[in-house]
Amino acid sequence: MWPSSVRLEGHFAVLELLSEKHEKDLKEAVEDGHLYNLWYTAIPKADGIRLEIKRRLTMMKSKTMLPFAVIEQSKNRAVGMTTYMNIDATNKRVEIGSTWYRKASQRTPINTDCKMLLLTHAFEKLNCIAVEFRTHIMNEKSRKSIERLGAKLDGILRSHIIISNGTIRDTVIYSIIKAEWPTVKANLKHKLTRH
Repeated sequence: MWPSSVRLEGHFAVLELLSEKHEKDLKEAVEDGHLYNLWYTAIPKADGIRLEIKRRLTMMKSKTMLPFAVIEQSKNRAVGMTTYMNIDATNKRVEIGSTWYRKASQRTPINTDCKMLLLTHAFEKLNCIAVEFRTHIMNEKSRKSIERLGAKLDGILRSHIIISNGTIRDTVIYSIIKAEWPTVKANLKHKLTRH
């Protein structure tokens, strides 16, 4: 399997393979801010966390996703999920996505640390030529966060998918390519040293 399971440890966060042991923490996390009420995202309610963990682990078995629990270092608890997804081993590309954090962990160094860990692993261990990020066109918060990383806009897939509420999603696609990684890495390091 490419990429294979790995544990990534940063200054503020640890990324470990998602499992059923994270269910209790993630149920609490999703209730912090009622994240499932964001109509343009696919975040489950607390009673759907077990099913979401199983879904992501099934996708891992089919080699299309590598799911992580995001562990807050200071409290040793899961505060969200993230993944490598849309894995293209032949062309050495992955997407970082299906990411969410409890409200109390948003706008903290945890997301920056997670992106540093995932991007470093993708470019320096997996030898990726590009890493993608995708989000709903209406998800301004996510778009701004992706842009702050230094990702460039590739384009918009119009009428891309039908989401659970029946609306049609335009998907905004960003990427960081291998040649851009040293500059992006320097920027992320700078952001992390300010905390």
